[in-house]
Amino acid sequence: MYVAVVPNRNSPPAFLLRESFREQGKVRNRTIANLTHWPAPQIEALRQVLKGEPASTASLPSSFDITRSRPHGHATAVLATMERLGLPALLAAADSRPRRAVLALIASRILEPGSRLATSRALREETCHSTLGESLALRSINENDLYEAMDWLVARQPAVEAALAAHHLRSGTLVLYDLTSTYFEGHHCPLAQYGYSRDERRANPQIVFGLLSNAEGCPVAVEVFAGNTGDPKTVATQVEKLRERFQLERIVLVGDRGMLTQKRIEEDLRVHEGLEWVSALRAPQIQALAAQGAIQMSLFDEQDLAEVTHPDYPGERLIVCRNPLLTVERARKRKDLIEAAEKKLKEIAAATQRKRQPVRGADKISYLVGKALATSKVEKYFRWTATATALQWERNPERIGQDAALDGIYVLRTNVPAERLDRDQTVLAYKRLATVERAFRSLKSVDLNVRPIHHRLPDRVRAHVFIAMLAYYVEWHMRRVLAPVLFDDELNGGPRPSPVAPAVRSDRAKAKARSKRTTDGWPVQSFQDWLKDFATIAKNTIQPKLKSVPAFEVITRPTPSQQHALQLLGASL
Repeated sequence: MYVAVVPNRNSPPAFLLRESFREQGKVRNRTIANLTHWPAPQIEALRQVLKGEPASTASLPSSFDITRSRPHGHATAVLATMERLGLPALLAAADSRPRRAVLALIASRILEPGSRLATSRALREETCHSTLGESLALRSINENDLYEAMDWLVARQPAVEAALAAHHLRSGTLVLYDLTSTYFEGHHCPLAQYGYSRDERRANPQIVFGLLSNAEGCPVAVEVFAGNTGDPKTVATQVEKLRERFQLERIVLVGDRGMLTQKRIEEDLRVHEGLEWVSALRAPQIQALAAQGAIQMSLFDEQDLAEVTHPDYPGERLIVCRNPLLTVERARKRKDLIEAAEKKLKEIAAATQRKRQPVRGADKISYLVGKALATSKVEKYFRWTATATALQWERNPERIGQDAALDGIYVLRTNVPAERLDRDQTVLAYKRLATVERAFRSLKSVDLNVRPIHHRLPDRVRAHVFIAMLAYYVEWHMRRVLAPVLFDDELNGGPRPSPVAPAVRSDRAKAKARSKRTTDGWPVQSFQDWLKDFATIAKNTIQPKLKSVPAFEVITRPTPSQQHALQLLGASL
């Protein structure tokens, strides 16, 4: 077929759509349609199409409609990582709608944290925010389906955690354990109780949850406790989990001094053969060692750590460390707190001497002093006397000097033999707890937004926290492979003179921070910025104006930097 132009002597030419064919050995032409009434651009576009050439760009915008555009790249990156990690098979061997719903909840926690109602809307066909629901065949899901998926997941949590432990923990390995709390909305869940709030939300009830991870900080298991549970009381359940459920005969449990207390070590750790630990002494224990002469400043004349033993800690090694930067920081903080407390004491003393309505009564004055000093915990640095009409106070230089002498000093305790974990390795093992703190920051505020929690049923709360942990598990692995194009230090720091010294960023990480580029010239972004960048890769539904041509989908062509990052993740669009 072709477009023929037939000239008219006194009129505009006629445009005819014709085709050629052979009849009895002769070439003949047949007119199919008269195109004279068509606009000239439309006729030219048809002529080019019939010649096998692309249509003129001038006519393309009026030839197609983009009926929908859905962010696609970020969902693809997360789902590809899940497949690479084998997460669907960890949840359940066979495909099912609850399994796909749980995968959607995990991915949504990374891409767009929100309530179950908001998540269901983001997945549904009519109101979707990305191609996540389409990729998981969940275009008609609702919030009740997601709640049912949470109930399905919480019953499988022990098996999933055991599978993660089999992948990431082995006998004799370091196991990091720490706890945090997060505030709760509502008062109908038995787990929501008032306790020590790390979020400084004392008016809200809270829950406590503990995270187990391997030495690199990869999360393995999480457990939720009532909000009034003390840190040490959670140790026994974690030991049982490691020994019984995960079948680890030899482990080295690393926990902070507020959790692995002397009583917990005696009752929960020493009773198990093959269970070793790394922790730290609390301030009163350090002061007792110093008073007995076990800690002397001469230990740090040539080095910033020393190993000692003491009869109060049989079978244990004590590694005494002194950090000069921590010394300066603690002295500064103490000075500021004492000065702030003195200001409050001066206000109380002035209130006892004012002419109008002076404060009277020793009990009332003592109450005001206790209230003023309690929050900053500096009452030990003052001597004060309250009478019926006045307040007298002064600093306690002996106690201030006693604490100042131990500024920057901390003592680690472990029963791991030196041939398996020397003193430098012990310090570095304890410092690895910072990776768990990093996980808590990601879970609670930076990325995954596990708080606030609105669920009423305890199992729903457990499922909510477990989904957040699995989301961090996926994000942790994504960060690992994306490290070259993130600001993260992929070399885990540069050389430092001592394990006690602060970590130093490697030269490569410093160069990335300065130039915002890798050595290969690729742009460097934060993890969240890469997700936003991937989201600009959209799946577009295009409907041609020609009604006989069905709609089709076109995915945005990724930029070279997007393609490079997706290749690092092993994701294909």
